[in-house]
Amino acid sequence: MTRIFLIGYMGAGKTTLGKAFARALGLTFVDLDWYIEERFHKSIRQLFAERGEEGFRELEKRMLHEAGDFEDVVISVGGGTPCFFDNMEYMNEAGETVFLDVNLQVLFRRLKVAKQQRPLLDGKTDEELKAFIQEALQKRLPFYTKAKHTFNGERLEDRHQIQQSVERLKELLKL
Repeated sequence: MTRIFLIGYMGAGKTTLGKAFARALGLTFVDLDWYIEERFHKSIRQLFAERGEEGFRELEKRMLHEAGDFEDVVISVGGGTPCFFDNMEYMNEAGETVFLDVNLQVLFRRLKVAKQQRPLLDGKTDEELKAFIQEALQKRLPFYTKAKHTFNGERLEDRHQIQQSVERLKELLKL
């Protein structure tokens, strides 16, 4: 039974690498945000607005535990998921945890082009975006670094890099 949790900041490549990695190993891929949206028939943005952050984080924890019971799965969790409750400890007990470590410049470049799809980033200038990412990373790193493995997620720009990253991740996890 294989259970792998991919964690890291938004734009780190959790979904990109997770999908390719799961496919290469014949595992199921679950993006926790998508899973929550499917289960509740509402967007993360709507759920956040209706329940507030505390209510959303409670729901997210329940869905993490639900998806965390699946077998032979790669689960990509939201950037904030590891930072609440005992989520990081739960994931470490339930399976392998991999922190996709990506430097500020790469995150900035990736998120700059996807600002409109991300409610927390929409409307920010380049300077505001960079400062926002840097501040959030500093707060979240103590949680992310509790992962069993750290993986450089900076080389996920094309098919070839993604395939190379899948192979490197297989080696790291001895799969």
